[in-house]
Amino acid sequence: MNRFAGGMAFLLVAAWCGTAAADAVSRGAYLIRAAGCIGCHTDAKGGGPALAGGRALKTPFGIFYSPNITPHPKMGIGAWSDANFLAALGHGIRPDGSNYFPVFPYPSYTAMQSEDALAIKAYLFAQAPVARRNKAHDVPPPFSWRWTIRVWKWLFFKPGPWRDQADQDARWNRGAYLVHALAHCGECHTARNFLGAMKSSRFLAGTVDGPEGDLVANITPHQQTGIGDWSAADIVQVMRDGTKPDYDNVQGSMEDAIRDGLAYLTDDDLNAIAQYLRTVPAIENRVQRQPE
Repeated sequence: MNRFAGGMAFLLVAAWCGTAAADAVSRGAYLIRAAGCIGCHTDAKGGGPALAGGRALKTPFGIFYSPNITPHPKMGIGAWSDANFLAALGHGIRPDGSNYFPVFPYPSYTAMQSEDALAIKAYLFAQAPVARRNKAHDVPPPFSWRWTIRVWKWLFFKPGPWRDQADQDARWNRGAYLVHALAHCGECHTARNFLGAMKSSRFLAGTVDGPEGDLVANITPHQQTGIGDWSAADIVQVMRDGTKPDYDNVQGSMEDAIRDGLAYLTDDDLNAIAQYLRTVPAIENRVQRQPE
């Protein structure tokens, strides 16, 4: 190969790599909305920078604060490799080898395809680094002991990517993937046991102990206590702008999830979620607190 041909080949490869990188960032910008990262990792109430962490999440175990996921090399994730990122989302493992608390929804993110996870990383690394230190969790022992998470994982954590079901069509499988993995709907809409693990038998049936102590609705297709009388268009509408069929609006953490995430999804993806939700097992659960 002569020098001219070699130079042209280099330029073509460089252009292809640049295009591939730009495509990954663009794809990551969409997926990060689907995954709800912006709302959780931004202290909007405190006026914090986007993705720089510090948002408080009140739980029955204490208050957890989301970390800085901007590409700052010391205070964010700028020093993380692809393997570090995949280990965090897929297995709940920090770069130092210790475990994340499952308030970080890796029990759902483990179902995310690695190419989607790395597209999210590409988007994050294309953002401006923010020098904001992570805030220590306000969680008492023994729930603050990270070594206990090894036991929790042994009991409750099942790692592995989502597998499409061959007997379902592409839209159903896309909706299932979004619900189980990217949008991790079960993390908020499923009741938990006394150790904080989701009760699989109550998947998506709502809970009185959602994020921030909010009531979280039953989104199974139960006719009386869930969304069984909602049409697919009704489901899409509430994800698009928070308007329910009775013209009331969603509140609390769901409002945040829509504003910072679901509202940005395509009609195809929202319809896929709606199709899937209409096929999950209907579970009776009137989500309400008992009188004190």
